[in-house]
Amino acid sequence: KEKSNNLGVKDAGSEMETEEKGMEEESTRESDSNILDVSSDYPREKHISIQRHLADLEKLANLKEDEKKPCPLCPEEKFKACYSHKLHRHLQNLHWKVSVEFEGYRMCICHLACHPVKPNLVGDQTFSKMGAHYHCIICSATITRRTDMIGHINRHVNKGETESRFITVPAPRSSHEVLKELATDVQVLPNYSTPQKTDSYFNPKMKLNRQLIFCALAVLAEERKPIECLDAFGATGIMGLQWAKHLRSSVKVTINDCNENSVTMIQENCHLNKMKVKLNTKEDDNDEALGDGEENTDTIEVTKMDANVIMHLRSFDFIHLDPYGTSVNYLDSAFRNVRNLGIVSLTSTDTSSLYAKAQHVALRHYGCNIVRTEYYKELAARIVIAAVTRAAARCNKGIEVLLAVALEHFVLVVVRVLRGPSPADNSAKKIRYLIHCQWCEERIFQREGNMVEENPYQQLPCDCHGSMPGKTAVVLGPLWSGALFNTGFLRRMLFEAVQYGLDEAQPLLKTLVCEAECTTSKHFATHSPCDENKQEECGVYIKTPNNSAESYLVPGKRKSDEVIRNAAKRQKAENSAEHPAFYYNIHRHSIKGMNMPKLNKFLCYLSEAGYRVSRTHFDPMGVRTNAPLAQFKMILMKYSTPTYTGGQAEGPLHRAEDVQAGEQVEAAADGKVEDAEFPEDDKSGVAAAVFTKDYPARCAAD
Repeated sequence: KEKSNNLGVKDAGSEMETEEKGMEEESTRESDSNILDVSSDYPREKHISIQRHLADLEKLANLKEDEKKPCPLCPEEKFKACYSHKLHRHLQNLHWKVSVEFEGYRMCICHLACHPVKPNLVGDQTFSKMGAHYHCIICSATITRRTDMIGHINRHVNKGETESRFITVPAPRSSHEVLKELATDVQVLPNYSTPQKTDSYFNPKMKLNRQLIFCALAVLAEERKPIECLDAFGATGIMGLQWAKHLRSSVKVTINDCNENSVTMIQENCHLNKMKVKLNTKEDDNDEALGDGEENTDTIEVTKMDANVIMHLRSFDFIHLDPYGTSVNYLDSAFRNVRNLGIVSLTSTDTSSLYAKAQHVALRHYGCNIVRTEYYKELAARIVIAAVTRAAARCNKGIEVLLAVALEHFVLVVVRVLRGPSPADNSAKKIRYLIHCQWCEERIFQREGNMVEENPYQQLPCDCHGSMPGKTAVVLGPLWSGALFNTGFLRRMLFEAVQYGLDEAQPLLKTLVCEAECTTSKHFATHSPCDENKQEECGVYIKTPNNSAESYLVPGKRKSDEVIRNAAKRQKAENSAEHPAFYYNIHRHSIKGMNMPKLNKFLCYLSEAGYRVSRTHFDPMGVRTNAPLAQFKMILMKYSTPTYTGGQAEGPLHRAEDVQAGEQVEAAADGKVEDAEFPEDDKSGVAAAVFTKDYPARCAAD
């Protein structure tokens, strides 16, 4: 308090040093006590580096315009006292911007003597190297790097540790989060999206998968009531809850999981949706009922068993398998006791092996040799169906594939079970090997029979083996060679999707119907099934559009019977016409130096040429057709336009010059180069770069 300026500065400096030393000692004692008392349950005060707002951090510094103040998070050796405007920039840029946020709090970087010093640092290096660290808001740890601090907080969240020991809150917030899907509420943990670290795994990206399975179950519920259905891997129970909530008395739902925490979560979610819960006990008194006026049909049975055990002990009409990864370990149990004409659906999420990224895993799990091809998603679906067929055949059961979908995150297969050795033999005969040309991506299933062929390359439509050096083809499989879709079942699934308002599943089901019929037609019948007649499909009388033969009736009993018989034969032939196997990617087979036509126009060109054609859900740029690859490329070449250079704009598709160039391309492709006349001032470069006799082989090499 001396009036002399020098004495005042010295006294202020000494007071600041003593205050800083005291602050450092207090922070050091606090950090040491935090490390010792990690297991304490009572709340403690948070560290000064943990604040909600930048203004709270500035209050610690007690900023004043006419006084120099030190930084509360830096020692004086690192940052000397300064005026308020400079200290504000320092707190904002050096501490606040590099902070880590968690539940509204900011863990700012701290340079105080809280972190232990490395023994090899002496002198001035101590203050420059040791200071930067973060204080964890949940535990007493001090982390040096920001990325490590973020990972440290994420590990706390994955373990469910979200309550801080250093923040005094009036009431701890619940760690459960409620999600809603298809008018069904489910409680999930904060780490619900990490399957390895949670018991209640819930993936919002699988919503489309759950809607497709719901439609399949709704179709089966229309055939016979009531049906017993099993969700073998319940997790949160979202799928079984949707079945019971919307289908009501048509289904008897059983949700199973082998994890005790998941079973508890399923029971809580049943109570949340006002459903009765029946535990897996023999005493009926233990049944727990919630909700006013609920009937017995709204009861959901929750079991805690291994999936293989419950499928061995009980019989079901509908079984869904959705394990984490491959489902081959549960196929034998699923087909052991499933009822005749029941449905088994399975979701495989091991896409790394099925999509040929881990080929050795596919060989180990499915016994298939595969390579990466342009049709790898359909290849994955046929691999899974082949494994399902072998498992069903071991139980003297055959299958009929109703639906096969392969998208980015999963492969879904839905099959109907046909009991008896004859259906089992017929299904097993459809498992074959595939010959795949690695030059042009042509493919064909091997012929039936056990005789060894002298030259298997003769089965391929292409001649790459004769024009290319070395071995050009590989054998893939064994794979399912039959149909992947059932048109009647898909149409009924589409009708159920419209009835229940499943907007995400409707576009995919429309694409699947077109793909099953191999047509580009966009007309779908979603009318009520009351106006439809019954027809037999795999031993089950189902409802199909009324294509009755009454319109063909003419006077005369014998003639009328003959017309009806012919109409039935014609309808049976149309239903048995399977869609072509696999598809071609239009970008993969585009001609270099040419602009290919639009995909929809190209489909029309193939259809006008007399081939069956449709788009496919496996690939947005894929074309499913029964045209050979050579004809596919020829039509693509015919309707492609040259790529103009020199900044000229691309012309329309049907200009006179382009039509002439298309005719020249077709003539050159037929090997009649001498008949193809090219103008001398041809600036497109087509005559020099494209029209040669060996063009198809060079195109395949490209």
